[in-house]
Amino acid sequence: METGTLDEAGQGGEHEPRGGARAVAPEAEPVWTGLPRGLLRMRRLLLVVWLGPLTIGLALLPALLAAPVWAAFALLPLALLLWGWPMLGRNWRSWRYAERADDLLISRGVLWREETVVPYGRMQLVEVTSGPVERHFGLASVQLHTAAAATDARIPGLDPAEAERLRDRLTELGEARSAGL
Repeated sequence: METGTLDEAGQGGEHEPRGGARAVAPEAEPVWTGLPRGLLRMRRLLLVVWLGPLTIGLALLPALLAAPVWAAFALLPLALLLWGWPMLGRNWRSWRYAERADDLLISRGVLWREETVVPYGRMQLVEVTSGPVERHFGLASVQLHTAAAATDARIPGLDPAEAERLRDRLTELGEARSAGL
């Protein structure tokens, strides 16, 4: 049986369960941000650059040096290329991040979902990196370092301006949250 509660004006208010426990309003869903499409293009190009020549080499060399039947080995990297193309798309779609009031969420994974929560107050270092291939595609990665090495997190393939904005914001929030420690 539930008992009624009275507000300051003496009016009947919400019903409160016996024992005085109130239901807590669920926290609003975070606003997730996906990764730019340039990351998917870069990864697919790397897949073709590595497996394309391997497929051609495995088709031509055995056909020229041995019996043409040995050229069937070229089907292995070709099959890997055809399987890897949609898998890279699924993996790219699985990556996302959300900035909340007290922490940063990073979610990724297709078969095994992994969600990392990085509290702003625990961040020790936020760095932006961009290798030569990433720079060619106009991408950068944000690496977060925390007190525990196991919780370091990374967001790959961001636009450089977004990576710098995220770095500056996370650094600012990290300094503000850790000031009270």
